[in-house]
Amino acid sequence: MANTDYIEVTIKEAAHEDAGRGIARLSIDTMKALDLVSGDVIEIEGRQKAATLIWPGFPQDTGKAVLRIDGSTRSNVGAGIDDKVRIKKTEAGYAKKVTIQPTQPIRLVGGEQYLGRILRGRPVTEGQHIRVSILGNPLTFAIARVVPKGIAIVTDSTEIELKETPYEREGAA
Repeated sequence: MANTDYIEVTIKEAAHEDAGRGIARLSIDTMKALDLVSGDVIEIEGRQKAATLIWPGFPQDTGKAVLRIDGSTRSNVGAGIDDKVRIKKTEAGYAKKVTIQPTQPIRLVGGEQYLGRILRGRPVTEGQHIRVSILGNPLTFAIARVVPKGIAIVTDSTEIELKETPYEREGAA
């Protein structure tokens, strides 16, 4: 199967310990069909598209086209548990700069460093939402801009810019 081919999978709930880690789990046989190895980046296409790192699935998923993702990733692709989505292996460059905005008014001192640590090693795309817990309070932020455009992985050298104004998706009324 060529790397540009999508395959259809069914979304299942992520393991509790995987929640918030920015990973998806896929059975070893399905990973082989897509020429994937642990740590590769996949694009998930539901009502929207998102990217995540892929890890091997659980033994009980062998022979099943099952993708285990957390609630945040399901929200980003616009799909729920037992919905069908399409996935494919994709390439991701390294992000030079990522602009992040809250989804509600908030001022966060030191937020760039904190969010940079959380996102380090993860693929991001414009419009993606991330949920973080700050002092026990869950907050949602949006990836407003990625340089270069497309899917990019946050690194130690990625410049993180945190804006105070709430994010509004382009085309939203």
